[in-house]
Amino acid sequence: MSAQLSGIDYFLPPTVLTNAYIDEKFPDWKIDKVAAKTGIMTRHVAGTEEFTSSLAVKAALQLFASQSIDPKSIDYLILCTQSPDFFLPSTACLVQDELGLRTEIGAVDVNLGCSGYIYSLGMAKGLIESNQVKNVLVITAETHSKLANPNDKSTRPIFGDAAAATLIEGTAVSTRLTGFTYGSDGLGGPSLVIPNGSLRAGGSYSPRSSPTARGLETNGYDMYMDGLEIFNFTLRVVPDCVAQILDRTALTLDEIDYFVFHQANGYLIEHLRKKLGIDKSKFAVEIADLGNTGSSSIPIALARASGENKIRKGSKVMILGFGVGLSWGGAVLEWS
Repeated sequence: MSAQLSGIDYFLPPTVLTNAYIDEKFPDWKIDKVAAKTGIMTRHVAGTEEFTSSLAVKAALQLFASQSIDPKSIDYLILCTQSPDFFLPSTACLVQDELGLRTEIGAVDVNLGCSGYIYSLGMAKGLIESNQVKNVLVITAETHSKLANPNDKSTRPIFGDAAAATLIEGTAVSTRLTGFTYGSDGLGGPSLVIPNGSLRAGGSYSPRSSPTARGLETNGYDMYMDGLEIFNFTLRVVPDCVAQILDRTALTLDEIDYFVFHQANGYLIEHLRKKLGIDKSKFAVEIADLGNTGSSSIPIALARASGENKIRKGSKVMILGFGVGLSWGGAVLEWS
């Protein structure tokens, strides 16, 4: 039994934060210059009463409807998020109940961000290919807008909220998910952190993340990102990760039909594309109307590429995530 991706869909909260609104509120941010570099024009944000579980449920319901999936057929639920509704219970258990999934299934949170989709797919593959379950529902969901300080120029214009749902199923054909490569470097953790709202004082872990040091009045969370360090980290690890994936799959770069990298920001992924020598026509850029949606950026880009016929049955697609942790990971999937 091998694992394959059988269906994918996503949900965006209806509220849209535009660059025009940001420019009106913060003219000194020069949002046009920020947009020119990041490629982000708008981003979707969760409403006051919309939480990660809300987005996750709506993404799953859209997948069930578009693929005619019976919720009772789901064997296991993996929910990847770093903005859970609560410390406990797990958001996966909330979603299991709201979706009406059977109680005789596993439901677990994966606490990982930008590379989280890769890690979650790897876990789903392991569950299926070890014959523990027949299928896994993988949901990625984030409400970053609640965690970013509204007055922080380095995070508020970058991050958006979204959720995506993916069904991974067992198949008798040769494996469709291969070449998994993972990496972690916790030494870089202070570069992307939410210093407040948890049990440990973030200021002692990441001194530069303190809202006082950043000239901000705390909103209780105050997401912090050292953009330059994240940029340099990405350039260090991504080329090697790509090489490892190709080695493990015995493929060449030219044999990959499409590339879907984490949509961090336009400047960064374009720099990576050029560095790796990937043709524009084979490279996903889905950030202008979304912003950085964390673990959901890859599945959303996959869904859009499929809808636009950029990938089709049999296409070999390299997926690669990188960021918070610091962590990274990638794989190749054959579109089915």
